[in-house]
Amino acid sequence: MSKILLISSNTTIEPLPVYPLGMAMVAAALKDKGHTVKQFDFLFNPEGSTNRVPSAIKDFDPDFIGISIRNIDNVDSMAKDSNWCLDAVKELVADIKKISTKPIVLGGPAFSIMPDQILTFTKADYGIVGEGEITFVELIDDLIANKATNSIIRAKKKQINNDGFFAPLYEKEFVDFYVDQTGLLNYQTKRGCPHGCNYCSYPIIEGKVFRKQSPEFVVKNLIRIQKQFNVDSVFFTDSVFNDKQGHYLQVAEEMLRQKCDLKWSAYFRPDAISDPELKLLKDSGLYAMEIGSDAACDTTLKGINKSFTFDDIVAMNEGCVKQSINCAHFFMFGGPGETNETITEGLENIKLLKKCVVFAFSSIRILPGTGLQKIAIDEKIISKDNSLLQPCYYTSPFVQKEEMESRISAAFKKDKAWLFPPIEGQMRMKALKAFGFKGILWDMLIEFSSDNRKRKRARQR
Repeated sequence: MSKILLISSNTTIEPLPVYPLGMAMVAAALKDKGHTVKQFDFLFNPEGSTNRVPSAIKDFDPDFIGISIRNIDNVDSMAKDSNWCLDAVKELVADIKKISTKPIVLGGPAFSIMPDQILTFTKADYGIVGEGEITFVELIDDLIANKATNSIIRAKKKQINNDGFFAPLYEKEFVDFYVDQTGLLNYQTKRGCPHGCNYCSYPIIEGKVFRKQSPEFVVKNLIRIQKQFNVDSVFFTDSVFNDKQGHYLQVAEEMLRQKCDLKWSAYFRPDAISDPELKLLKDSGLYAMEIGSDAACDTTLKGINKSFTFDDIVAMNEGCVKQSINCAHFFMFGGPGETNETITEGLENIKLLKKCVVFAFSSIRILPGTGLQKIAIDEKIISKDNSLLQPCYYTSPFVQKEEMESRISAAFKKDKAWLFPPIEGQMRMKALKAFGFKGILWDMLIEFSSDNRKRKRARQR
């Protein structure tokens, strides 16, 4: 069997430091096949990581080296620095090659979006597109057998589903670090996304169909990490937690049945969830929803290929208020169909959302293979030869970006729970963290939550 060093290259901490879950899943699959695995996390080793990687290679002497790339950039059109991540990965590959001739394999969500460009840019040896658990194991087998293989390997069509998922191989020292930083750990109950939003890369990375772990498998793992690591809060990182088939409700029911008393939060789509269903979710531990509302009026919702309306967003918000569930909405301005009139309509619509947090963003990052890329080419915002490796943003040709941002800023100053530009939200979260609060933090801005009041009183003591 082989020795494999896995490296999570992510150094992004906005909005929160996030456990490298993909690396933990691949590590579990490799270990399951008898390989010896060492995991290295750049966020866990923020100081001197570049120097420690060579040391880890010399000490561990791996036969193969895997590097996970989470982000290409920070997808914030207003940031002074795009925090472009690939220069650091290129430098990491070059440093490794100075001391090792062993194959370097790239993977992770960012790589899966632009595999050819990133492999060429970084000069790594191989790259895996899509989920890597099975594919990485097969690549290692092929390389050991001196079997010819492509430099870019795409995950097999027969993908992982049900209890075929691997239980993440969490490292205790990493868990302790992330729980200390954020108060929570992340877990994924299903992969894929069938919704077809024209700006989104999830279907490219994970496929267009939900592939779900059984509720029993999910809760078994939640109880394991709760007992093993003393974790009391998790964030479900599914592309969308509330699926039409009701898997998310089955997970909640199983959590109650097995008396799994973790607090949890997740990404939600503003689809109809009845009051009894919301109560079930809350009873199972749900304390906060991050809602992908995405556009603030029906015209711009249609422009990004959403199948819901702003009335659906309002109904979702009202249901959360009724059940005293913290919720945050995320809106992008400047997408297809945006005009000065829709900006006015959108800002008025947002006023209908009570007792919630609102994050707003200007323009939309264009990613290859998406419908937005085609729109941008047709409207001559980008050329079809643009690789999109460097950040490119779509702004509707019917608005002026700076004027749009000025209008949003003016409107958002009227409510302390409305956060724009994105740096405003980041600064607010940092301030809360500095005062000793942990968790997703934006929920502290909502006044009706008794849990928030308890947290505030405890902090004041």
